[in-house]
Amino acid sequence: MVVENGSSNPKRYGDRVADYQRVAATQWVEKIFGSYQYFRLWLVQLVGSLGDWLGFLAIAAAATELGGGTPETAVGFVFTARIIPGLFLAPLAGVLVDRWNRKRVMIICDLGRVAILLMLPFATTVWHLVIASLALEVFTLLWIPAKDSVVPSIVPEESLTTVNSLQMAATYGTVPIAASLFIFLGRFADKVETWPGSESINADQIGLGFYADALTFLFSALMIYFITIPHRTSKEVVKDKQKPKLDLKSTIDELREGWEFIFVNPVVRAVCAALGAGLIGGGMLIPLGPIFAKDVLGENPADGMSVLQTALGIGVAIGVAFIALSRQRISQVRLFIVSVFGAGISLFIGTSMSGLWPAAALIGLLGMFAGAIYVLGFTLLQISVSENLRGRIFSAVYTIVRLSLIIAMSVGPFVAATFNGLSEEFFDKRTTIFGWEIFMPGVRVTLWLASLIIIGAGFLALTSVRNVFKDNTGNQKEESPKSGK
Repeated sequence: MVVENGSSNPKRYGDRVADYQRVAATQWVEKIFGSYQYFRLWLVQLVGSLGDWLGFLAIAAAATELGGGTPETAVGFVFTARIIPGLFLAPLAGVLVDRWNRKRVMIICDLGRVAILLMLPFATTVWHLVIASLALEVFTLLWIPAKDSVVPSIVPEESLTTVNSLQMAATYGTVPIAASLFIFLGRFADKVETWPGSESINADQIGLGFYADALTFLFSALMIYFITIPHRTSKEVVKDKQKPKLDLKSTIDELREGWEFIFVNPVVRAVCAALGAGLIGGGMLIPLGPIFAKDVLGENPADGMSVLQTALGIGVAIGVAFIALSRQRISQVRLFIVSVFGAGISLFIGTSMSGLWPAAALIGLLGMFAGAIYVLGFTLLQISVSENLRGRIFSAVYTIVRLSLIIAMSVGPFVAATFNGLSEEFFDKRTTIFGWEIFMPGVRVTLWLASLIIIGAGFLALTSVRNVFKDNTGNQKEESPKSGK
């Protein structure tokens, strides 16, 4: 007899091993990333985030260099151009994303950013940087909702929580890598300067930073071109064709449709309310952290804030990892509500501490809940919003996030100063509760208020989804007799 699967036919055996390895690799990717197409998109986000942070450092350095005697003002103008447009243009971007081919939108935006970044090394005034920042932000405002709208189309629903955790890791985990790369580019620029023609392309540290950023977006455009995104259903295509021609009236009508959905859908309403109010409260920790470290904890502002920031970052990482590993074993809506309450309570107790390490431990707990809120919030939006509305809803959410952070960071210090004056006048900054003397500077009172705002957001979200809990309980009661048979 002839042995069919022996060494007499090594080529066929090798092909089988290779096929098995390809299948095993694909299964591994799908188990972690939900689908092979999302794995490609995640690589795009990973490399793109690295480029974003690298570009952030390069443009800040360029603004400082071109700012002359007022570098702070120059940096402020440049980053204002990145923040303010989102408040006004993000809703319009959502309308356009819902009308256009999202894959094409992402590719064009990436190529547009490549073109702008290749021109930035030759900027000679701060206004060049401001105009470039404005253009980059417009492309970003289109790219982000297009990407977020595509994710539910290429990832199974049960994997959305995990991929949102991976997305957050790609976005913020590249910060130290970008900082290290920017330092390396400074060392590398010293060698490049000796090359002939290097001066004509401005290949210093800042210029190389912009060129490297441009390469990341070129990589993104090429990768997205090869990602397979399912076509919209025939019903959705017909609905899109029935839309009126884009003009002022139709734009306003479509914007209204998106915002009405936010107020009508209980889960979306709960997520937006919790994110908005929660960020107003939690965002106050950013400008008030150094003051809290100095006035309440008695630490050096920079050192104390560094410890608190590190604790917050570690907490966020743990929270995101926990959500990724929990998958569908815990009700996402219920866990979202619990996380909002947990964040508010952690901030209240943490800012009640008078020692650095107890405060840092509770700020770390705040970070855990904050990471869970971010991941679960976006997961619930992706599940609850239909395909033809996703662009508008995600654009609206980003508008709420930006506006809330601006309010928190601009209003928080003034509120703290006001409370500081009132506390000094009426309580001499000290009061006694149940025999305990409590130090009450304005920064502590403001952060207490911030925590109460987050807890209030929890009650607001709970009120919105109360009927969802009742429906789920009713469904479980209906199913239990069947399972007993």
